[in-house]
Amino acid sequence: MPENAPSTRVRTRFAPSPSGHLHVGGARTALFCWAYAKGRGGDFILRIEDTDQKRSSDASSMAFLEDLKWLGLQWDEGPEFNGSGGGDRGPYYQSKRLDTYKPYFQKLLDSGAAYMAFETAEELDAARATARAEKRAYRYDRASLKLDPATVEQYIREGRPYVVRFKVPDDTQLTFRDEVLGEVAVSSGEVDDFVIRKADGYPTYHFAVVVDDELMGITHVIRAQEHTNNTFKHNLIQEALGFNRPTYAHISVVTNPDGSKMSKRDKDKALRAAVREAKLDNAPEFQPGTDVTIREEEWAWWMESKDRQLNMEAVKALAEYLGVEVPEIDIDDFRRAGYLPEVMVNYLALLGWSPGENIEKFDRDFLIQRFSLDRIVKSPAKFDRDKLLAFNLDAIQAMSVEQFTDRLREHCRQFHPEFLEKLDDDAFSMLAAANHERSKTLEDPVRTCRFFVVPDDHIVYEHSKPVRKHLTGGEPSGFEHLEALAETLAELSRWTAEGLEHAISEYANVHASGKLGKVAQPLRIAVSGGTVSPPIFDTLAILGKQSTLNRINLCLAKREELSTPA
Repeated sequence: MPENAPSTRVRTRFAPSPSGHLHVGGARTALFCWAYAKGRGGDFILRIEDTDQKRSSDASSMAFLEDLKWLGLQWDEGPEFNGSGGGDRGPYYQSKRLDTYKPYFQKLLDSGAAYMAFETAEELDAARATARAEKRAYRYDRASLKLDPATVEQYIREGRPYVVRFKVPDDTQLTFRDEVLGEVAVSSGEVDDFVIRKADGYPTYHFAVVVDDELMGITHVIRAQEHTNNTFKHNLIQEALGFNRPTYAHISVVTNPDGSKMSKRDKDKALRAAVREAKLDNAPEFQPGTDVTIREEEWAWWMESKDRQLNMEAVKALAEYLGVEVPEIDIDDFRRAGYLPEVMVNYLALLGWSPGENIEKFDRDFLIQRFSLDRIVKSPAKFDRDKLLAFNLDAIQAMSVEQFTDRLREHCRQFHPEFLEKLDDDAFSMLAAANHERSKTLEDPVRTCRFFVVPDDHIVYEHSKPVRKHLTGGEPSGFEHLEALAETLAELSRWTAEGLEHAISEYANVHASGKLGKVAQPLRIAVSGGTVSPPIFDTLAILGKQSTLNRINLCLAKREELSTPA
Protein backbone atom coordinates (compact mmCIF):
# COMPACT_ATOMS: atom_id res chain seq x y z
CA MET A 1 0.00 0.00 0.00
CA PRO A 2 1.20 3.55 -0.58
CA GLU A 3 2.75 5.40 2.31
CA ASN A 4 0.97 8.39 3.81
CA ALA A 5 1.27 11.37 1.52
CA PRO A 6 3.75 14.09 2.56
CA SER A 7 0.90 16.61 2.90
CA THR A 8 -0.80 14.50 5.60
CA ARG A 9 -0.69 16.04 9.08
CA VAL A 10 2.13 14.35 10.97
CA ARG A 11 0.94 12.08 13.77
CA THR A 12 3.45 10.11 15.81
CA ARG A 13 2.82 7.82 18.74
CA PHE A 14 4.65 6.47 21.74
CA ALA A 15 3.13 3.15 22.80
CA PRO A 16 4.71 1.68 25.93
CA SER A 17 3.51 -1.33 27.87
CA PRO A 18 2.66 -0.64 31.53
CA SER A 19 5.74 -2.18 33.06
CA GLY A 20 6.93 0.45 35.51
CA HIS A 21 8.93 3.63 35.21
CA LEU A 22 10.25 4.77 31.86
CA HIS A 23 13.60 3.28 30.82
CA VAL A 24 15.98 5.84 29.28
CA GLY A 25 15.71 4.00 25.94
CA GLY A 26 11.94 4.37 25.98
CA ALA A 27 12.26 7.99 27.02
CA ARG A 28 14.59 8.64 24.07
CA THR A 29 12.02 7.06 21.73
CA ALA A 30 9.22 9.17 23.20
CA LEU A 31 11.37 12.29 22.87
CA PHE A 32 12.10 11.63 19.18
CA CYS A 33 8.41 10.99 18.47
CA TRP A 34 7.42 14.16 20.30
CA ALA A 35 10.09 16.35 18.70
CA TYR A 36 9.35 15.13 15.18
CA ALA A 37 5.61 15.80 15.51
CA LYS A 38 5.96 19.16 17.28
CA GLY A 39 8.51 20.40 14.75
CA ARG A 40 6.01 19.84 11.94
CA GLY A 41 2.90 21.18 13.60
CA GLY A 42 1.66 17.65 14.14
CA ASP A 43 0.29 15.54 16.97
CA PHE A 44 2.03 13.34 19.51
CA ILE A 45 -0.17 10.47 20.67
CA LEU A 46 0.34 8.32 23.76
CA ARG A 47 -1.14 4.83 23.62
CA ILE A 48 -0.88 2.15 26.29
CA GLU A 49 -0.19 -1.31 24.90
CA ASP A 50 -1.58 -3.42 27.74
CA THR A 51 -2.88 -6.52 25.99
CA ASP A 52 -0.41 -8.62 28.00
CA GLN A 53 -2.52 -8.80 31.14
CA LYS A 54 0.30 -10.33 33.21
CA ARG A 55 2.33 -7.13 32.88
CA SER A 56 -0.43 -4.57 33.24
CA SER A 57 -1.38 -2.51 36.26
CA ASP A 58 -2.76 0.98 36.72
CA ALA A 59 0.00 1.90 39.19
CA SER A 60 2.80 1.14 36.77
CA SER A 61 0.98 2.98 33.99
CA MET A 62 0.84 6.08 36.16
CA ALA A 63 4.57 5.79 36.81
CA PHE A 64 5.67 6.40 33.24
CA LEU A 65 2.95 8.98 32.68
CA GLU A 66 4.58 10.97 35.48
CA ASP A 67 8.00 10.47 33.87
CA LEU A 68 6.78 11.88 30.55
CA LYS A 69 5.23 14.88 32.29
CA TRP A 70 8.43 15.54 34.20
CA LEU A 71 10.40 15.56 30.95
CA GLY A 72 7.92 18.04 29.51
CA LEU A 73 6.68 15.67 26.80
CA GLN A 74 3.06 16.74 26.68
CA TRP A 75 0.90 14.39 24.61
CA ASP A 76 -1.90 15.73 22.45
CA GLU A 77 -4.04 12.60 22.63
CA GLY A 78 -4.01 9.70 25.02
CA PRO A 79 -4.83 8.84 28.62
CA GLU A 80 -5.97 11.84 30.62
CA PHE A 81 -3.38 12.70 33.22
CA ASN A 82 -2.56 16.04 34.88
CA GLY A 83 -3.86 18.15 32.03
CA SER A 84 -2.65 16.01 29.15
CA GLY A 85 -4.58 13.61 26.99
CA GLY A 86 -8.09 13.11 25.79
CA GLY A 87 -8.98 12.88 22.12
CA ASP A 88 -11.68 11.42 19.90
CA ARG A 89 -9.81 8.32 18.65
CA GLY A 90 -9.64 6.46 21.94
CA PRO A 91 -9.81 4.53 24.12
CA TYR A 92 -6.03 4.81 24.36
CA TYR A 93 -5.62 1.62 26.36
CA GLN A 94 -5.56 -1.42 24.07
CA SER A 95 -7.27 -3.57 26.70
CA LYS A 96 -10.33 -1.32 26.28
CA ARG A 97 -10.40 -1.70 22.49
CA LEU A 98 -11.27 -5.39 22.20
CA ASP A 99 -14.55 -4.72 20.42
CA THR A 100 -12.69 -2.51 17.96
CA TYR A 101 -10.40 -5.38 16.93
CA LYS A 102 -13.10 -8.04 16.41
CA PRO A 103 -14.30 -7.07 12.89
CA TYR A 104 -10.70 -6.93 11.65
CA PHE A 105 -10.00 -10.42 12.96
CA GLN A 106 -13.10 -11.60 11.16
CA LYS A 107 -12.12 -9.87 7.94
CA LEU A 108 -8.79 -11.71 7.88
CA LEU A 109 -10.47 -15.03 8.69
CA ASP A 110 -13.10 -14.54 5.99
CA SER A 111 -10.49 -13.65 3.38
CA GLY A 112 -8.28 -16.62 4.25
CA ALA A 113 -5.44 -14.36 5.31
CA ALA A 114 -5.69 -15.82 8.82
CA TYR A 115 -6.88 -19.07 10.36
CA MET A 116 -7.68 -20.69 13.70
CA ALA A 117 -5.01 -22.89 15.26
CA PHE A 118 -5.93 -25.37 18.02
CA GLU A 119 -2.57 -26.75 19.18
CA THR A 120 -1.99 -26.67 22.92
CA ALA A 121 1.04 -25.03 24.47
CA GLU A 122 2.36 -28.50 25.35
CA GLU A 123 2.05 -29.69 21.74
CA LEU A 124 3.90 -26.64 20.47
CA ASP A 125 6.64 -27.07 23.09
CA ALA A 126 7.07 -30.69 22.01
CA ALA A 127 7.35 -29.65 18.37
CA ARG A 128 10.01 -27.09 19.25
CA ALA A 129 11.92 -29.67 21.29
CA THR A 130 11.86 -32.08 18.33
CA ALA A 131 13.21 -29.37 16.05
CA ARG A 132 16.05 -28.66 18.50
CA ALA A 133 16.88 -32.35 18.75
CA GLU A 134 17.01 -32.59 14.97
CA LYS A 135 19.13 -29.40 14.84
CA ARG A 136 16.76 -27.51 12.58
CA ALA A 137 14.91 -24.23 12.96
CA TYR A 138 11.38 -24.60 14.26
CA ARG A 139 8.59 -23.57 11.94
CA TYR A 140 4.89 -24.01 12.57
CA ASP A 141 3.63 -26.82 10.31
CA ARG A 142 0.17 -25.35 9.62
CA ALA A 143 -1.47 -28.50 10.92
CA SER A 144 -4.59 -26.59 11.95
CA LEU A 145 -4.89 -25.15 8.46
CA LYS A 146 -5.35 -28.70 7.18
CA LEU A 147 -8.42 -29.35 9.37
CA ASP A 148 -11.70 -29.68 7.46
CA PRO A 149 -14.45 -27.10 8.24
CA ALA A 150 -16.58 -29.66 10.09
CA THR A 151 -13.75 -30.44 12.51
CA VAL A 152 -13.13 -26.76 13.10
CA GLU A 153 -16.83 -26.21 13.87
CA GLN A 154 -16.79 -29.17 16.26
CA TYR A 155 -13.76 -27.81 18.11
CA ILE A 156 -15.43 -24.44 18.45
CA ARG A 157 -18.66 -26.01 19.81
CA GLU A 158 -16.60 -27.98 22.32
CA GLY A 159 -15.08 -24.73 23.52
CA ARG A 160 -11.61 -25.86 22.61
CA PRO A 161 -9.16 -22.94 23.01
CA TYR A 162 -7.59 -21.58 19.86
CA VAL A 163 -5.40 -18.79 18.62
CA VAL A 164 -5.63 -17.00 15.29
CA ARG A 165 -2.54 -17.11 13.08
CA PHE A 166 -1.75 -14.92 10.11
CA LYS A 167 -0.97 -16.92 6.98
CA VAL A 168 2.33 -15.61 5.63
CA PRO A 169 2.53 -15.81 1.81
CA ASP A 170 4.98 -18.35 0.45
CA ASP A 171 8.07 -17.46 -1.59
CA THR A 172 7.65 -13.69 -1.41
CA GLN A 173 10.19 -10.94 -0.89
CA LEU A 174 9.11 -8.64 1.93
CA THR A 175 10.54 -5.11 1.87
CA PHE A 176 10.05 -1.72 3.41
CA ARG A 177 11.86 1.60 3.39
CA ASP A 178 13.27 2.73 6.74
CA GLU A 179 14.31 6.35 7.28
CA VAL A 180 17.30 5.28 9.35
CA LEU A 181 18.26 1.84 8.01
CA GLY A 182 17.39 2.36 4.37
CA GLU A 183 15.88 -0.48 2.32
CA VAL A 184 15.18 -3.55 4.48
CA ALA A 185 14.22 -6.90 2.96
CA VAL A 186 13.65 -10.51 3.98
CA SER A 187 12.23 -13.63 2.36
CA SER A 188 8.74 -14.58 3.54
CA GLY A 189 10.19 -18.01 4.27
CA GLU A 190 11.93 -16.48 7.27
CA VAL A 191 8.65 -15.29 8.76
CA ASP A 192 6.54 -17.94 10.49
CA ASP A 193 2.74 -17.89 10.56
CA PHE A 194 2.48 -15.65 13.59
CA VAL A 195 -0.26 -15.39 16.18
CA ILE A 196 -2.48 -12.32 15.94
CA ARG A 197 -5.12 -13.33 18.50
CA LYS A 198 -4.32 -15.17 21.72
CA ALA A 199 -6.42 -17.91 23.27
CA ASP A 200 -7.74 -15.44 25.88
CA GLY A 201 -9.27 -13.34 23.10
CA TYR A 202 -6.74 -10.55 23.37
CA PRO A 203 -4.89 -9.41 20.27
CA THR A 204 -1.14 -9.82 20.13
CA TYR A 205 1.08 -6.79 19.85
CA HIS A 206 1.48 -7.32 16.09
CA PHE A 207 -2.23 -7.10 15.38
CA ALA A 208 -3.28 -4.41 17.83
CA VAL A 209 -0.49 -2.03 16.85
CA VAL A 210 -1.45 -2.19 13.16
CA VAL A 211 -5.15 -1.59 13.75
CA ASP A 212 -4.50 1.18 16.25
CA ASP A 213 -1.99 2.96 14.02
CA GLU A 214 -4.49 2.97 11.16
CA LEU A 215 -7.51 4.09 13.17
CA MET A 216 -5.51 6.74 15.01
CA GLY A 217 -4.07 8.09 11.78
CA ILE A 218 -0.43 7.48 12.66
CA THR A 219 1.80 8.69 9.84
CA HIS A 220 5.26 8.05 11.31
CA VAL A 221 6.40 5.16 13.50
CA ILE A 222 9.65 5.90 15.35
CA ARG A 223 10.69 2.99 17.52
CA ALA A 224 13.63 0.81 18.62
CA GLN A 225 15.60 -1.28 16.11
CA GLU A 226 14.54 -4.44 17.94
CA HIS A 227 11.17 -3.98 16.22
CA THR A 228 12.66 -3.93 12.71
CA ASN A 229 11.76 -7.55 11.93
CA ASN A 230 8.29 -7.03 13.38
CA THR A 231 7.67 -4.47 10.66
CA PHE A 232 7.47 -7.21 8.01
CA LYS A 233 4.61 -8.78 9.93
CA HIS A 234 2.91 -5.43 10.35
CA ASN A 235 3.20 -4.66 6.66
CA LEU A 236 1.56 -8.01 5.82
CA ILE A 237 -1.40 -7.24 8.07
CA GLN A 238 -1.66 -3.72 6.63
CA GLU A 239 -1.80 -5.06 3.10
CA ALA A 240 -4.36 -7.74 3.98
CA LEU A 241 -6.65 -5.16 5.62
CA GLY A 242 -6.10 -2.43 3.01
CA PHE A 243 -4.48 -0.09 5.51
CA ASN A 244 -1.97 2.70 4.87
CA ARG A 245 1.68 2.03 5.60
CA PRO A 246 3.26 4.59 7.93
CA THR A 247 6.78 5.90 7.45
CA TYR A 248 9.16 3.90 9.63
CA ALA A 249 12.31 4.94 11.48
CA HIS A 250 14.00 2.34 13.68
CA ILE A 251 16.49 3.81 16.12
CA SER A 252 19.46 2.03 17.69
CA VAL A 253 19.66 0.65 21.21
CA VAL A 254 21.11 2.59 24.15
CA THR A 255 24.12 0.83 25.65
CA ASN A 256 26.36 1.11 28.68
CA PRO A 257 29.89 2.42 28.05
CA ASP A 258 31.13 -1.19 27.79
CA GLY A 259 28.74 -1.85 24.92
CA SER A 260 26.26 -3.97 26.88
CA LYS A 261 22.60 -3.09 26.48
CA MET A 262 21.40 -0.63 29.09
CA SER A 263 18.78 -2.65 30.92
CA LYS A 264 16.49 -2.34 33.92
CA ARG A 265 18.22 -5.46 35.20
CA ASP A 266 21.49 -3.54 35.64
CA LYS A 267 20.27 -2.25 39.00
CA ASP A 268 19.35 -5.72 40.15
CA LYS A 269 22.71 -7.13 39.04
CA ALA A 270 24.62 -4.47 41.01
CA LEU A 271 22.51 -5.09 44.10
CA ARG A 272 22.91 -8.87 43.94
CA ALA A 273 26.70 -8.47 43.63
CA ALA A 274 26.74 -6.30 46.76
CA VAL A 275 24.62 -8.84 48.64
CA ARG A 276 27.04 -11.63 47.70
CA GLU A 277 30.05 -9.55 48.75
CA ALA A 278 28.41 -8.75 52.10
CA LYS A 279 27.48 -12.45 52.51
CA LEU A 280 23.96 -11.40 53.40
CA ASP A 281 21.81 -14.53 53.72
CA ASN A 282 18.65 -13.02 55.17
CA ALA A 283 16.60 -9.87 54.74
CA PRO A 284 18.27 -7.08 56.73
CA GLU A 285 16.64 -4.98 59.41
CA PHE A 286 16.92 -1.37 58.35
CA GLN A 287 17.64 1.60 60.61
CA PRO A 288 14.76 2.80 62.83
CA GLY A 289 12.68 5.35 60.95
CA THR A 290 13.08 3.63 57.59
CA ASP A 291 9.62 3.13 56.12
CA VAL A 292 10.64 0.14 54.00
CA THR A 293 10.86 -3.47 55.14
CA ILE A 294 11.72 -6.58 53.17
CA ARG A 295 9.83 -9.59 54.48
CA GLU A 296 11.65 -12.92 54.66
CA GLU A 297 9.29 -14.49 52.12
CA GLU A 298 9.90 -11.57 49.74
CA TRP A 299 13.65 -11.97 50.21
CA ALA A 300 13.44 -15.72 49.53
CA TRP A 301 11.33 -15.07 46.41
CA TRP A 302 13.95 -12.62 45.12
CA MET A 303 16.89 -14.88 45.87
CA GLU A 304 15.29 -17.88 44.13
CA SER A 305 15.67 -16.41 40.63
CA LYS A 306 17.78 -13.82 38.86
CA ASP A 307 14.72 -13.02 36.75
CA ARG A 308 12.96 -11.47 39.75
CA GLN A 309 13.43 -7.93 40.98
CA LEU A 310 12.61 -6.12 44.20
CA ASN A 311 10.39 -3.05 44.08
CA MET A 312 11.99 0.36 43.73
CA GLU A 313 11.72 1.38 47.39
CA ALA A 314 13.22 -1.92 48.55
CA VAL A 315 16.10 -1.54 46.08
CA LYS A 316 16.85 1.94 47.38
CA ALA A 317 16.69 0.90 51.04
CA LEU A 318 18.87 -2.17 50.49
CA ALA A 319 21.43 -0.17 48.51
CA GLU A 320 21.67 2.38 51.33
CA TYR A 321 22.00 -0.40 53.90
CA LEU A 322 24.86 -1.99 51.94
CA GLY A 323 26.48 1.36 51.17
CA VAL A 324 26.46 0.83 47.40
CA GLU A 325 25.24 2.90 44.51
CA VAL A 326 23.10 1.15 41.92
CA PRO A 327 23.15 2.59 38.40
CA GLU A 328 20.39 4.93 37.31
CA ILE A 329 18.42 3.27 34.52
CA ASP A 330 14.88 4.63 34.63
CA ILE A 331 13.95 8.28 34.22
CA ASP A 332 12.68 8.24 37.79
CA ASP A 333 16.13 7.16 38.96
CA PHE A 334 17.66 10.27 37.42
CA ARG A 335 14.87 12.44 38.74
CA ARG A 336 15.43 11.19 42.28
CA ALA A 337 19.18 11.55 41.82
CA GLY A 338 18.68 15.27 41.29
CA TYR A 339 19.10 15.66 37.55
CA LEU A 340 17.19 18.46 35.84
CA PRO A 341 14.48 17.53 33.32
CA GLU A 342 15.77 20.01 30.74
CA VAL A 343 19.24 18.47 31.00
CA MET A 344 17.81 14.97 30.58
CA VAL A 345 15.94 16.06 27.45
CA ASN A 346 19.09 17.68 26.05
CA TYR A 347 21.24 14.63 26.73
CA LEU A 348 18.68 12.05 25.57
CA ALA A 349 18.36 13.90 22.27
CA LEU A 350 22.08 13.39 21.66
CA LEU A 351 21.79 9.61 21.99
CA GLY A 352 21.91 8.70 18.32
CA TRP A 353 21.07 12.13 16.91
CA SER A 354 22.92 15.40 16.43
CA PRO A 355 21.82 18.85 15.26
CA GLY A 356 25.21 19.32 13.59
CA GLU A 357 27.59 22.29 13.75
CA ASN A 358 29.14 20.83 16.93
CA ILE A 359 26.16 22.03 18.94
CA GLU A 360 25.56 20.03 22.12
CA LYS A 361 23.72 22.33 24.53
CA PHE A 362 20.16 23.25 23.57
CA ASP A 363 16.62 23.50 24.91
CA ARG A 364 13.35 21.91 23.88
CA ASP A 365 12.45 24.69 21.44
CA PHE A 366 15.75 24.27 19.60
CA LEU A 367 15.21 20.51 19.46
CA ILE A 368 11.74 20.95 17.99
CA GLN A 369 13.10 23.28 15.31
CA ARG A 370 16.07 21.14 14.32
CA PHE A 371 15.01 17.53 14.82
CA SER A 372 14.89 15.41 11.67
CA LEU A 373 15.05 11.69 10.90
CA ASP A 374 17.94 12.02 8.47
CA ARG A 375 20.35 12.93 11.29
CA ILE A 376 19.67 9.76 13.30
CA VAL A 377 22.64 7.39 13.19
CA LYS A 378 22.44 3.60 12.86
CA SER A 379 25.09 2.68 15.43
CA PRO A 380 24.27 2.05 19.11
CA ALA A 381 24.21 5.10 21.38
CA LYS A 382 26.46 4.87 24.45
CA PHE A 383 25.09 6.37 27.64
CA ASP A 384 27.88 8.39 29.22
CA ARG A 385 26.93 9.25 32.81
CA ASP A 386 30.00 11.45 33.24
CA LYS A 387 28.91 13.60 30.33
CA LEU A 388 25.36 13.80 31.63
CA LEU A 389 26.66 14.83 35.06
CA ALA A 390 28.83 17.52 33.44
CA PHE A 391 25.76 18.84 31.59
CA ASN A 392 23.84 18.94 34.86
CA LEU A 393 26.69 20.72 36.67
CA ASP A 394 26.84 23.38 33.96
CA ALA A 395 23.09 23.92 34.12
CA ILE A 396 23.10 24.30 37.91
CA GLN A 397 26.06 26.66 37.87
CA ALA A 398 24.29 28.80 35.26
CA MET A 399 21.38 29.35 37.67
CA SER A 400 21.07 32.26 40.02
CA VAL A 401 21.11 31.41 43.72
CA GLU A 402 17.38 32.15 43.82
CA GLN A 403 16.68 29.76 40.95
CA PHE A 404 18.76 27.03 42.54
CA THR A 405 16.96 27.54 45.84
CA ASP A 406 13.57 27.16 44.18
CA ARG A 407 14.61 24.00 42.31
CA LEU A 408 16.17 22.48 45.44
CA ARG A 409 13.06 23.30 47.48
CA GLU A 410 10.85 21.53 44.94
CA HIS A 411 13.19 18.52 44.89
CA CYS A 412 13.00 18.30 48.68
CA ARG A 413 9.24 18.75 48.64
CA GLN A 414 8.92 15.65 46.45
CA PHE A 415 11.62 13.41 47.86
CA HIS A 416 12.99 14.83 51.13
CA PRO A 417 10.22 16.72 52.95
CA GLU A 418 12.11 16.40 56.24
CA PHE A 419 14.38 19.27 55.11
CA LEU A 420 11.41 21.60 54.72
CA GLU A 421 9.93 20.42 58.02
CA LYS A 422 13.15 20.94 59.96
CA LEU A 423 14.44 24.16 58.37
CA ASP A 424 12.51 27.41 58.12
CA ASP A 425 12.59 29.45 54.91
CA ASP A 426 15.62 31.49 55.91
CA ALA A 427 17.62 28.46 57.01
CA PHE A 428 16.69 26.54 53.85
CA SER A 429 17.68 29.47 51.64
CA MET A 430 20.97 29.69 53.47
CA LEU A 431 21.58 25.96 52.98
CA ALA A 432 20.83 26.27 49.25
CA ALA A 433 23.13 29.27 48.84
CA ALA A 434 25.93 27.50 50.73
CA ASN A 435 25.64 24.46 48.45
CA HIS A 436 25.01 26.08 45.08
CA GLU A 437 28.58 26.27 43.82
CA ARG A 438 29.49 22.80 45.11
CA SER A 439 26.48 20.93 43.70
CA LYS A 440 26.39 18.85 40.51
CA THR A 441 22.86 17.62 41.19
CA LEU A 442 19.91 18.61 43.34
CA GLU A 443 20.60 15.55 45.43
CA ASP A 444 24.13 16.62 46.39
CA PRO A 445 23.03 19.06 49.13
CA VAL A 446 20.65 16.43 50.52
CA ARG A 447 23.32 13.75 50.61
CA THR A 448 26.05 15.87 52.17
CA CYS A 449 23.82 17.87 54.51
CA ARG A 450 21.57 15.22 56.00
CA PHE A 451 23.12 15.96 59.39
CA PHE A 452 21.05 19.16 59.49
CA VAL A 453 17.79 17.25 59.80
CA VAL A 454 18.68 14.41 62.17
CA PRO A 455 18.05 14.84 65.92
CA ASP A 456 21.04 16.28 67.77
CA ASP A 457 21.58 13.08 69.76
CA HIS A 458 21.50 10.92 66.59
CA ILE A 459 24.64 12.33 65.01
CA VAL A 460 26.88 9.47 63.89
CA TYR A 461 30.59 10.30 64.04
CA GLU A 462 33.04 8.93 61.52
CA HIS A 463 35.62 6.66 63.11
CA SER A 464 38.41 7.64 60.76
CA LYS A 465 42.00 8.76 61.04
CA PRO A 466 41.29 12.34 59.82
CA VAL A 467 38.51 12.76 62.39
CA ARG A 468 40.72 11.46 65.19
CA LYS A 469 43.60 13.69 64.09
CA HIS A 470 41.49 16.86 64.08
CA LEU A 471 39.99 16.11 67.49
CA THR A 472 43.03 14.84 69.37
CA GLY A 473 45.99 16.43 67.59
CA GLY A 474 47.66 19.73 68.25
CA GLU A 475 48.16 21.83 71.31
CA PRO A 476 45.54 22.72 72.36
CA SER A 477 43.72 19.69 70.90
CA GLY A 478 40.51 19.88 68.96
CA PHE A 479 38.58 18.65 71.97
CA GLU A 480 40.08 21.47 74.06
CA HIS A 481 39.09 24.02 71.41
CA LEU A 482 35.54 22.64 71.51
CA GLU A 483 35.37 23.02 75.28
CA ALA A 484 36.44 26.63 75.07
CA LEU A 485 34.23 27.41 72.07
CA ALA A 486 31.18 25.96 73.81
CA GLU A 487 31.49 28.74 76.39
CA THR A 488 32.20 31.41 73.78
CA LEU A 489 29.28 30.42 71.58
CA ALA A 490 26.88 30.08 74.51
CA GLU A 491 27.40 33.78 75.23
CA LEU A 492 27.05 34.87 71.58
CA SER A 493 23.97 37.04 71.10
CA ARG A 494 24.17 37.64 67.30
CA TRP A 495 23.73 34.13 65.85
CA THR A 496 24.31 34.90 62.19
CA ALA A 497 26.99 33.77 59.77
CA GLU A 498 28.65 37.17 60.15
CA GLY A 499 28.41 37.18 63.95
CA LEU A 500 29.76 33.61 64.12
CA GLU A 501 32.63 34.44 61.78
CA HIS A 502 33.64 37.40 63.94
CA ALA A 503 33.50 35.44 67.22
CA ILE A 504 35.23 32.28 65.97
CA SER A 505 37.92 34.16 64.00
CA GLU A 506 38.68 36.26 67.06
CA TYR A 507 38.98 33.07 69.13
CA ALA A 508 41.29 31.51 66.52
CA ASN A 509 43.52 34.58 66.48
CA VAL A 510 44.03 34.31 70.23
CA HIS A 511 44.08 30.53 70.79
CA ALA A 512 45.18 29.01 67.43
CA SER A 513 47.73 31.54 66.12
CA GLY A 514 45.14 32.77 63.64
CA LYS A 515 44.82 29.33 62.02
CA LEU A 516 41.07 29.13 61.55
CA GLY A 517 41.22 25.53 60.28
CA LYS A 518 42.51 24.32 63.65
CA VAL A 519 39.24 25.54 65.13
CA ALA A 520 36.81 25.10 62.23
CA GLN A 521 37.48 21.39 61.61
CA PRO A 522 36.77 20.24 65.18
CA LEU A 523 33.61 22.34 65.07
CA ARG A 524 32.61 20.83 61.73
CA ILE A 525 33.12 17.30 63.05
CA ALA A 526 31.19 18.04 66.23
CA VAL A 527 28.08 19.32 64.45
CA SER A 528 28.08 17.16 61.29
CA GLY A 529 29.85 13.94 62.27
CA GLY A 530 32.52 14.25 59.58
CA THR A 531 35.06 16.49 57.92
CA VAL A 532 32.89 17.85 55.09
CA SER A 533 30.10 20.40 55.31
CA PRO A 534 29.18 23.78 53.84
CA PRO A 535 31.28 26.73 55.08
CA ILE A 536 31.43 26.42 58.85
CA PHE A 537 29.83 29.77 59.68
CA ASP A 538 26.87 29.05 57.35
CA THR A 539 26.62 25.56 58.84
CA LEU A 540 26.35 26.84 62.41
CA ALA A 541 23.93 29.59 61.42
CA ILE A 542 21.64 27.06 59.71
CA LEU A 543 21.77 24.66 62.66
CA GLY A 544 20.93 27.32 65.20
CA LYS A 545 22.46 28.04 68.57
CA GLN A 546 20.90 25.28 70.66
CA SER A 547 21.59 22.46 68.18
CA THR A 548 25.18 23.64 67.78
CA LEU A 549 25.77 23.58 71.52
CA ASN A 550 24.00 20.24 71.90
CA ARG A 551 26.22 18.64 69.30
CA ILE A 552 29.43 20.09 70.69
CA ASN A 553 28.52 18.63 74.06
CA LEU A 554 27.70 15.26 72.46
CA CYS A 555 31.07 15.18 70.73
CA LEU A 556 32.83 15.99 73.99
CA ALA A 557 30.88 13.25 75.75
CA LYS A 558 32.25 10.78 73.17
CA ARG A 559 35.85 11.94 73.64
CA GLU A 560 37.17 8.55 74.73
CA GLU A 561 35.38 6.68 71.96
CA LEU A 562 36.52 9.12 69.23
CA SER A 563 40.11 9.13 70.53
CA THR A 564 40.46 5.38 70.06
CA PRO A 565 41.33 3.93 66.62
CA ALA A 566 38.44 1.96 65.13
